[in-house]
Amino acid sequence: MVVALAAALSAPVMAQDKPRVGLVMKSLSNEFFKNMADTAQAYRARRGDFDLKAVGMKDETDVDSQVVAVESMIIQKASLIVLAPADSRAMVAPVAKAVKAGIMVVNIDVALDEAAKKKAGLELAFIGPDNRAGAKLAGEALGKALKPGDKVVIIEGNPGADNGRQRKAGFMDAVQQYQLNLVASRSAMWGTDEANQIFSNILTAHPDVKGVMAANDSMAVGIVKAIDAAGKSGKIKVVGFDNIPAVRPLIKSGKMLATVDQFGADMAANAIDLGLKARKSGVALTGWVKTPVALITAAELK
Repeated sequence: MVVALAAALSAPVMAQDKPRVGLVMKSLSNEFFKNMADTAQAYRARRGDFDLKAVGMKDETDVDSQVVAVESMIIQKASLIVLAPADSRAMVAPVAKAVKAGIMVVNIDVALDEAAKKKAGLELAFIGPDNRAGAKLAGEALGKALKPGDKVVIIEGNPGADNGRQRKAGFMDAVQQYQLNLVASRSAMWGTDEANQIFSNILTAHPDVKGVMAANDSMAVGIVKAIDAAGKSGKIKVVGFDNIPAVRPLIKSGKMLATVDQFGADMAANAIDLGLKARKSGVALTGWVKTPVALITAAELK
């Protein structure tokens, strides 16, 4: 069972007879993380040899609550913490505190900042995709559907998170490769409503926009709503990232051109498996365990 942060902090300490795993994610209102949590819980049920507490924040900018969640796992003497950080720099300090307490930490989804880790003396494994390469796949799909000089927009994620920066960089790679005309690049901080409002304003200023790259699918959903409200349904190409269930009908209907699947549902379960194996063997888990990415278009959804 996935619990919200407040419930998690008031819950009893995990049982002592099995390894105790804390899964600390970002917002559970994002389908991507809800699916990740559900898959991790199903994996726990199949194995039955560890306890799992999965927590998520109200929204993806609530870094303070994520810090509290990690500190709660330390108090509860977790054996392993699997963390998808809301901020690549701000989460280094609580992670260092957990490692100092003897807890193994595995970083998933968003890489912690290398300079901040080095300063804190941390060497952790990162399990996740090449976000820049994945975003470039989406950008290339858009570039192939448009003409050089066509106006496009990037709706960014959280610039404080490594995946937000990497996805923007991947989109920019495609903008340059296909000689697209980037007229705006704004952050909607991963949010659907924020993306809807921001793109509505951009569309007023640039009604001849031909394409949009959204750094996650939650924002892509908000962009499609703005396009529909402007009476331009199907006339502006939209690409996203995550392949959440909500965008699949949009891709099938032509309201979105493509998204990128990073197979996030399995990411936490795989991290738990690797973390528990490393803990049992006593061998440190380090380096980048790169997970796959794939472009998803209407052809893949038939």
